[in-house]
Amino acid sequence: MEQIHQETVAALQDLLDAFPLDEQKLLVVGVSTSEVLGERIGSYGSDRVAESIYEVFSEYRQRFGFMLAFQCCEHLNRALVVSRETATRLHLTEVAAVPVRHAGGAMASYAFRQLPDSILVESIAADAGIDIGSTLIGMHLKPVAVPVRPKKSYIGQAYVTMARTRPKLIGGSRAVYILENE
Repeated sequence: MEQIHQETVAALQDLLDAFPLDEQKLLVVGVSTSEVLGERIGSYGSDRVAESIYEVFSEYRQRFGFMLAFQCCEHLNRALVVSRETATRLHLTEVAAVPVRHAGGAMASYAFRQLPDSILVESIAADAGIDIGSTLIGMHLKPVAVPVRPKKSYIGQAYVTMARTRPKLIGGSRAVYILENE
C-alpha cells in the first residue's frame, strides 16, 4: 500500500506541476482498484487500495483547496461522488444512488463514505483529471483536454492518464489570444 500511496503522490504532483489547482478548480479522479492490483477492471475491487489513493487526494485537496469528484463505474453510468458543497457551488444536479463496490466501484464507494456530506451527480465539466486504470474520465472534462504526461506511467499495475483543460481558441486568422500592452 505504501508503494501505491507514493506513486499516487508522484502522479498528482506531476499534474500540479503542469497545472496548478486551487479552490476555483475541479479535479475528476477515476480509479480501478482492480487494475492497480493487476486484475481486470471491475473484477477485484479493494477498499485498502481505495483508502491509500483517497488519502493522497484528500491531503492535497486540504492543502490546495481544489474540489474533488470521484467517478463511479459504468453500472452507475459513471456518475460522480462530490461533496454537497461542491455540488451547490457548481450548480450540479444530484442523482439518487449510493455507490457500492459492485455498482459504482471500490474507489467511488470509499470516497462516498469519506467525503463530507457526499452525494452523487450525473455529470461535471472538470478542469483536470487523473485516470488510474483506464476508467474513461474524458466525458467529465471541459471540452478542450490537453494531455499531461506523468514521469511514471503506472500506479501499481494500472496505467495512468492525466489531462488539464484550456479554454477553446475561437476565431480565425485574425483572432488575437493575448492582449498586448498598447
